[in-house]
Amino acid sequence: MNIGILGTGGVAQTLGTKLVSLGHAVKLGSRTTGNEKATAWAAQAGPTASHGTFAEAADFGELLILATLGTGTLDAIALTGPDRLAGKTVIDLTNPLDVSQGMPPKLFVGHTDSLAEMVQRAAPQAHVVKALNIVSAAQMVDPTSTGSDLDMFIAGNDAAARQQVTDLLKSFGWKNITDFGGIESARFLEPLVLLWVHYGMKTGGWAHALKFVKQ
Repeated sequence: MNIGILGTGGVAQTLGTKLVSLGHAVKLGSRTTGNEKATAWAAQAGPTASHGTFAEAADFGELLILATLGTGTLDAIALTGPDRLAGKTVIDLTNPLDVSQGMPPKLFVGHTDSLAEMVQRAAPQAHVVKALNIVSAAQMVDPTSTGSDLDMFIAGNDAAARQQVTDLLKSFGWKNITDFGGIESARFLEPLVLLWVHYGMKTGGWAHALKFVKQ
C-alpha cells in the first residue's frame, strides 16, 4: 500500500521505517520540498521511501498518517488541502499539547472537544481515526518493547476506517486494540497522554504504557 505521512520528525521517520519494512511504499511530507530530515530519511530507508510536500504525500497515500506537532496539525491540513484527504483513512496520532508555559504540558483543547474532532471538521470528507497517541514512537512500531502486551485505543466515525487501522496496528504487533467508536471519544483518549507524560517526567523513563484490564 502507498502511505503518506504528514510530518518529518522522529515519530514520522520511525513509523515510515517500520512501514517500509512491512512492504509498504512511504512518502514523508513537509511544508516545503527538499526538507533535510525527510531527504536524509528517504536516502537510508530504501527505494520504496520518498519525500515531498504535504500535498504530494497526501496525493501519494492511499492511507495517510498525521505525525505533526499538535499545534501545527490544522495548519498542515490547510497547507495540504482538505480535498486531498477526501475518502481516505487518516490516522491521527497527534496530541493537543501546550508547552507555552513550560513543562509539564497542558491541553489546548479538551473535555468538550478534541484535536481529532478539529481535524475531522477541517477535512470533513476524510475518515479520521485517533490512534497511537498514548505511547512513544518506539512503542508504536513495537508494542512488545516494554516486555508486555500493551493496549491501544482507537476512535473514528467510519467503521471501515477503524477496521483498516486495526489491521495495520496488528501488523505492527498490537494484539489488544479497543475500538471506542465515534471520533468524539478522542475527548477521553487525548488527555491520557498527560498521564503518560507526567509519569515519564516523574520517573525519568519513557518505556511505560497503559494496560486496560477487562474480564
